[in-house]
Amino acid sequence: MGPPPEKVIGLAAIVVTSWLLSGHTFLVSLAQQQHDNFYAGLYILLAAGILAVIVSFLGCCGTFRESRCMLVTFFSCLLVIIVAQIAAGAWLTTNSGRLEELVKNSVLDSVKNKYGEDPSYTDTVDTFQSELGCCGATGPADWTGSKYATRDPSIPVSLTVSGDANNLYKVPDSCCKVKDSAACKAARDIRVGSAVSPAIYSEGCVDKLIATIDSQKSIVIVVCVSILIVELLGLIFSSILYCAIRFSDRYVKA
Repeated sequence: MGPPPEKVIGLAAIVVTSWLLSGHTFLVSLAQQQHDNFYAGLYILLAAGILAVIVSFLGCCGTFRESRCMLVTFFSCLLVIIVAQIAAGAWLTTNSGRLEELVKNSVLDSVKNKYGEDPSYTDTVDTFQSELGCCGATGPADWTGSKYATRDPSIPVSLTVSGDANNLYKVPDSCCKVKDSAACKAARDIRVGSAVSPAIYSEGCVDKLIATIDSQKSIVIVVCVSILIVELLGLIFSSILYCAIRFSDRYVKA
């Protein structure tokens, strides 16, 4: 009864890892900026998914063939997986405070240095700002002195002295509440230190992203606990089946 769910979990891990390895999502970009061993982590996840599928296969074969050796192997591997999952959960819990700093630094770097220079970063920042209704990492002022703002030929004012009230900075169209409107075009050029127009999103993307992640915590916890319960049931049923097969073998020999 336990093996099939493990197979589903393993296949899900393989699919998700393959998608992350082949795609250029915004969260992948964040992780790549902060961790050189990002791909190593993905390969570990991929290996874990493959291991889960193999463990599930062993459990199924051990059940249908009534092989005590396969059941012991299934039990041992599943126990290792459970311990690793608990350890990973504990590590994530103790390091959850670093998430906001990671996101803030990564989004700020994308805004300051990558937007307008790298098409993949440009597209993902635009998507995040439009979908989350935000602008910049902590607010529209993050675009001050950015490569996007300083290279814009439509702004004749020098941006080298960001504290000068006469200086302007420009935010992307994705910062506008109503895209491609006259109000948007007029509001995108902002004076340093002045109030932002109501036509521009005033909240930063970091707060919006953290809030989005926090809103999904309960779902993630329920899913993780459910998976753990299924795996524990797999341990219990494999132990019961092992004992039953062992008792049956002794009965036949007697």
